[in-house]
Amino acid sequence: MSLGGWLEAHGLRVSYVDCLDRFHPNAPPVDPLKRHGRGPYRKTPIPKPSGLAEVPRNFSRYGILPEWFESDLMRLDAPDLILVTSMMTYWYTGVKETITMLRGVFGDTPIVLGGIYASLCREHAHHQMPVDDIISGPGEPVLPDLLHRHTGLRLNPKFSAYDPDSWPFPAFHLQRTINFIPLLTTRGCPYACTYCASSFLNEKWWRRKPEGVVEEILYWHAEHRVRDFVLYDDALLTDARHHIVPILEAVIRRGITVRFHTPNAVHLREITPRVAQLMFDAGFKTLRLGLETTAFETRNRMDRKVTEGEFTAAVQYLMHAGFRTDQVGAYLLAGLPGQTPEAVEASIAMVKTTGITPVIAHYTPIPHTAMWPEAVAASPYDLENEPLFTNNALFPCRREGFSWDTLARFKQLIAG
Repeated sequence: MSLGGWLEAHGLRVSYVDCLDRFHPNAPPVDPLKRHGRGPYRKTPIPKPSGLAEVPRNFSRYGILPEWFESDLMRLDAPDLILVTSMMTYWYTGVKETITMLRGVFGDTPIVLGGIYASLCREHAHHQMPVDDIISGPGEPVLPDLLHRHTGLRLNPKFSAYDPDSWPFPAFHLQRTINFIPLLTTRGCPYACTYCASSFLNEKWWRRKPEGVVEEILYWHAEHRVRDFVLYDDALLTDARHHIVPILEAVIRRGITVRFHTPNAVHLREITPRVAQLMFDAGFKTLRLGLETTAFETRNRMDRKVTEGEFTAAVQYLMHAGFRTDQVGAYLLAGLPGQTPEAVEASIAMVKTTGITPVIAHYTPIPHTAMWPEAVAASPYDLENEPLFTNNALFPCRREGFSWDTLARFKQLIAG
């Protein structure tokens, strides 16, 4: 959507097809504001790919039906260039199906693949995807060259590819329904957690100026009546005094009624009494904390996010600010290489003593992370050659006793 905003700002005509569109006219009507705009997404069970036949779970396609997609494409004017994004590495079969359908409708029109899968598994994508080009990493710096190479158009950039404060807002207006706005106030992360690929996907950590973030919030709220904003930053609270604090102070001063959600988790040690109170007063409703494990004595080999004292203090600050315990959850990684189910159970018990909700996050092995070699060694699957096997629903590193029965036990412990 950021690239769409760039292209429109330079006078190009952009068509947008959302293959996950919950509001497609062929789909049953849904309330766009229910659950603050969250899913669920249409799910269609399909045959399992090779290698997953023995897994006792359904394999499904999420999103619109293929015939809807083809019909939508047929109604578009023939494009000069097609940009396709990709997300989870283990979703690549859906990306391939999408690109194959694009080829069937638009023939030899150049297709460029970018996004997370294309960046993390570039070699695999090169062999699997019938595309003309593959882009790794952010698209803004390479967009002018990309257009010239595939269309002959020479774009005279109005914005600096390395100055996000100069960029236009993402083209969310192209969506059929704007039920929430995803916000990135930063890209990348200054930390180097061994299980995370953020620093690989974005070599540089940068952040926008607070006033630019506030301007975007005010724009979507005023022009499109958006109330829910979802913050997907990897390091939202880092250097809070110069970033999130002035953002929240400005939102509060404007007196607007909005809601903020942090599904990507925030760093616990950055939560001070002042930050906690500002988040509450500004309208944070869904707050996820990046705890990952309560094995504090051994976690330095994984990350350096938080100590036990910092965790308990952060929870106390949030409760004192006015947050309800059901609004705050702590992510706990399950299925790490070498981790035992008992270690996860101990983490669940410890989090429950604070009153907030433990939230199990299945570990996903990610190429180019420091933990990747450990994951490959701990998995019964061929992770290096088949991204499907990195699907966290498989517990891909489950040699330590993790199973779907284990997950059911975790859920019982959380609910009990």
